[in-house]
Amino acid sequence: MDLALIAKRLDAYERLIRLDKPIGTLLLLWPTLWAVWLASGGRPRPETLIIFILGTLLMRSAGCAINDYADRNFDGHVERTRARPLATGEIRPQEALVVAALLAAAAFVLVLFLNWLAVALSFVALVITVTYPFAKRFFAVPQAYLGVAFGFGIPMAYAAIQLRLPAECWGLFAANLFYAFAYDTEYAMVDRNDDARLGLRTAALTLGRFDVAAVMASYGAMLAILAFVGVDLELGWPYFASLAVAAGLVAWHWRLIRDRSREGCFKAFMHANWIGAAVFAGVVLGVR
Repeated sequence: MDLALIAKRLDAYERLIRLDKPIGTLLLLWPTLWAVWLASGGRPRPETLIIFILGTLLMRSAGCAINDYADRNFDGHVERTRARPLATGEIRPQEALVVAALLAAAAFVLVLFLNWLAVALSFVALVITVTYPFAKRFFAVPQAYLGVAFGFGIPMAYAAIQLRLPAECWGLFAANLFYAFAYDTEYAMVDRNDDARLGLRTAALTLGRFDVAAVMASYGAMLAILAFVGVDLELGWPYFASLAVAAGLVAWHWRLIRDRSREGCFKAFMHANWIGAAVFAGVVLGVR
């Protein structure tokens, strides 16, 4: 058995599901953890935490495999994605689908340890995960669809812990929708020229010269909604301090993306998880 060949294949699978790029998992994980902590009153059960952390990793990885399958005829023509394993032929399209199915099945096994409402919501989450990669073919702002996909851990957390979906759950969901729209639009700004040439639809193209303003407005809406949630739940001052820190990070994003350079927009996207992390720190310290 050729060990070098095995290592090469494993490397290709690792890149397919983005284990070498944890940024996507972190962007998905922080809002999910906001919900887990708030739904449990700041005292989440260890097994619940493990299920949601592993489930986030598995579903993000499955989503990446589905995304690369959907974009297999486009990625080779985009500077940022031309080295992806499906674009280079290292992995066949059918293999990507098998990998996605196995990962989704593993995530579903974890969900079976939760209650019936969480299990029911997991089917909705699966449909959204599978359909999101195709949204850019017809939807002018697929970044909004991503916000729904990346926020579904929030209602699932409330379902698993409280067996209900209270108003605060939907407040967090709305905040994450704006959060995801902002950072994924920054990501789309990196590929603006390639996407325009290929006829793909993104918020960066749809918004045109208003893209930077829309990103800042989305981050602002996120912070405003989170502040309202904090007031409603009577969270402590560390939570609101964390929102101030997040606002400072957002201001730095404006400096990075205001000239719309590929480097600056990509740096902003890679940095966006720290905004979610700052909010999570405030949730942990602010729950009373």
